[in-house]
Amino acid sequence: MTPVQPFLWDGDTLILNIRLQPRASRDEIVAIQADGRLKIRISAPPVDGKANEHLRRYLAEIFGVSRSAVTLLSGQTGRNKRVSISSPGVLPSPITGKIPL
Repeated sequence: MTPVQPFLWDGDTLILNIRLQPRASRDEIVAIQADGRLKIRISAPPVDGKANEHLRRYLAEIFGVSRSAVTLLSGQTGRNKRVSISSPGVLPSPITGKIPL
């Protein structure tokens, strides 16, 4: 199995490949895993879409965008997710690289 990239740019949109851990003690970006996914822990339970909505709110906050700028592209029912963030204003660690102009 070929590792995926944890993130990539599509114009001014950042695409994240995430491995989500719900029901954690706190919300945090943990690290880039061996399979190339960005591991994120959130405190919300994986019930009735609560984890997905919580993830969108969390990502909006740490990337400095509105919640509507964060879109879940795939992985609605699984732990592996693909998320797009339109025109992020902030790049938190471990995301590195320049924000496209």
